[in-house]
Amino acid sequence: MTTCAGDGYRVGARSANLIGVKTLTSTDSALLPGLALTAAAVAVAMAVSSQVPALSALTVAVVLGAVVGNLPRQPEAVRPGLAWVARKPLRAGVVLLGLQLSVGQLVGLGWGTVLAVLITVVATFAGTVWLGRVLGVSRGLSMLVATGFSICGASAVAAVEGVVDREDEDVATSVAMVTVFGTIAMVALPVTFAQTGVGGDLAGRIAGAGVHEVAQVVAAASPLGASAVAIAVVVKLSRVVLLAPLVTAVSLLQRRGAGKRRPPIMPLFVVGFLVAVAARSSGVLPELALDLAKPVTTLLLTAALFALGTTVRVAALMRTGPRAFALGTCSTILVTTLATTTMGLLS
Repeated sequence: MTTCAGDGYRVGARSANLIGVKTLTSTDSALLPGLALTAAAVAVAMAVSSQVPALSALTVAVVLGAVVGNLPRQPEAVRPGLAWVARKPLRAGVVLLGLQLSVGQLVGLGWGTVLAVLITVVATFAGTVWLGRVLGVSRGLSMLVATGFSICGASAVAAVEGVVDREDEDVATSVAMVTVFGTIAMVALPVTFAQTGVGGDLAGRIAGAGVHEVAQVVAAASPLGASAVAIAVVVKLSRVVLLAPLVTAVSLLQRRGAGKRRPPIMPLFVVGFLVAVAARSSGVLPELALDLAKPVTTLLLTAALFALGTTVRVAALMRTGPRAFALGTCSTILVTTLATTTMGLLS
C-alpha cells in the first residue's frame, strides 16, 4: 500500500511538473512579441544616442515608447512583454546602478558638498510634495515627481513607485516630466553658466546637484571641460546614494495609512542596490566587472524606460497637463535654486 501511495505521489508530481512546464512555456511565448519590440527600440535608442551624445539612450527610449503607446492601434500581443520589461529589467538596472558608486567617491567630494547635496535632495523632495498639494496634483503623482527630480530621474521614479499609492498613468507622467524638464535644464544651464561667468568646478557641482539623469548632467557640464564633467558625475552619483533611505522613508510614511496591503519597508531590489554599493566600495570587484556593468545597466534601464514610455497617454497628459507641467516647472526652479545656493555657500 505504501508503495502504491508513493507511486501515486510521484505520478502526481510528474503531472504537476508537466503542467508547470506548459504554463512557463506559454508565459514565455506570450512575452516574446513585447521583448522583440523592446529590443528593436533599444537598438534605435542606442544608435541615436551614439550619433547625438547630448541625448541619452534613456531619454530617446522614453520618447520612442510614448510614440508607440499613442499609435491608433497597438497589438495586444506586445503588452505582456512590455509589462514584464517595465518591472524586472528596471529593478535589475537599479541594482547594478549601485556598482557605479563608492563611499570613497563621496568622501572625496568634501563634507561641505555632501551636506549641500543632502539639503538639496531633502528640500526638493519636501518642497515638490508641498507644491503638488498647493497645485491640486494627486499625492501619488507629486511624490513620484518629487523623487525623480530630487534623486536620479526615471530610475528613482521606478524605485519608489512600488511603495507609493498611485495610478499607473502617474508613473508614465512622472517619467515624461523627468525627460522634459531634465532636457530643458541640460540646455539652459550651460547658457546660464556662460552668461554669469560661473567657473568649471562650481558649474560641475551645480549641474550634478540640479539635473536629473546622469547623461543630462554630463551634457550640462561638458561645455566647461572634462574636470567639470568629472565633478558633476560624482556629485550626481552622491544624490543616487540617497535613493535607498528616501524609498525607505516614503515606505514608512505609506505604511501608516495603509490597510491590509502594506508596502515593504525596503524593496528587495533597493537592498540589492545597497549591496552593490558596498561591493564597489570594498574594492573586491575587478575593474573588468565594473566596466562591463555600465553598458549592461544602460541597456536594462533603456529597455525599461521604453516600456514605461508606452504607457504615456497624450489624453491623460492633457487632463493633468497644466497642473503637472506647473509642478515640473516649480520643482525645476526649486532644485536649481537650491543646488546653486548650497553649492555656492558650502562647497
